[in-house]
Amino acid sequence: MDRAARIYLDWNATAPLREAAACVLVQAMASCGNASSVHAEGRAARAALESARAEVARLVDARADAVIFTSGGTEANALALSPGFGPVGAPRAEVLLVGAGEHPCVLDGHRFAPDAVERIPLSADGVADLAWLEARIAEIAPRRALVSLQLANSETGVIQPVAEAARIAHAHGASIHTDAVQAPGRIPVSIRALGVDALTLSAHKIGGPQGAGALVLASGAIAVDPLLRGGGQERGRRAGTENVPALVAFGAAARAAREGLPTESARLAALGPAFEAAIRRTAPGAVIFGERAPRLPNTILFAVPGLRAETALIAFDLGGVALSSGSACSSGKVRRSHVLDAMGVEPALAEGALRVSWGWATDDEAVIRFASVLEDVEERRARRSQAA
Repeated sequence: MDRAARIYLDWNATAPLREAAACVLVQAMASCGNASSVHAEGRAARAALESARAEVARLVDARADAVIFTSGGTEANALALSPGFGPVGAPRAEVLLVGAGEHPCVLDGHRFAPDAVERIPLSADGVADLAWLEARIAEIAPRRALVSLQLANSETGVIQPVAEAARIAHAHGASIHTDAVQAPGRIPVSIRALGVDALTLSAHKIGGPQGAGALVLASGAIAVDPLLRGGGQERGRRAGTENVPALVAFGAAARAAREGLPTESARLAALGPAFEAAIRRTAPGAVIFGERAPRLPNTILFAVPGLRAETALIAFDLGGVALSSGSACSSGKVRRSHVLDAMGVEPALAEGALRVSWGWATDDEAVIRFASVLEDVEERRARRSQAA
């Protein structure tokens, strides 16, 4: 099939590189200069880097000097999820409380001992149980806790009550971080409004290049325990020569995402009912996960009883439509979602989960193509079921 004719519906895994980001990426790669050098070339690289830092800060209503550039969301999460993270001078955290549906880089990428980590339960709709969180933090006291609760789930799109979780955490002397990589450009994100101590961003989720991200702090009064030590880059919080081309492109993508949000969020939301209608029409027995909870305007996770994800993904791919079965870090293995397990979904149904996610280049034709392939998949499944 002609590659140009393919329909890409896996935006939560990675978004296409924005034109503005691609242009500055190429320009920066053609320039020479280490951002830590004092000569003219180095100063030019530093100026470009700091301009990008300011754009990333504006994306989430933060101070530019609170942005720590990293190699991506995974590193940013690992930087925050350490016993040493929290207000300057505070005792080290002894317990880490994480949402049961967090990305694997939060569940497995922290720097706490395994027996010091507990998971915040999810409701059947995928929403974190804040009553459990408040009770558990109170039980832990006077030991200090660190909470990590994602802003929006990459699989279900469910938006978590992070601002309320932050209020609970701070009332009990705990610190709180949120993995916000899926939210910018889709819903408004403000670190001030959320009230968290830090949030994580990833460039390739908003149309920047892969391999660039940031941990954004609420203020300079938040301490981090560096993963990498060396030359003192990023104010001593993350050593290593900055990847100027990728980070400059990150800044361009952040600007585009921020400026496009007022119209893009509504446009994304308008496509959702069309995708859901196609699913309901073709497979009346389909289950849409988290449908009663607030969700991102660009995400649907669904399953058709009796349809396995492996079979469906191959059929969609052959039909020119790119989907996934969940988080990209796990979906290559096509295994059952830990998020759906935490929501109490029956294993047989969870094993058939398919995620549709879309973005700024998605149009009505994508809905038509998706519906057409889904009809073919469902017809073949029905025939096999009858033959059996």
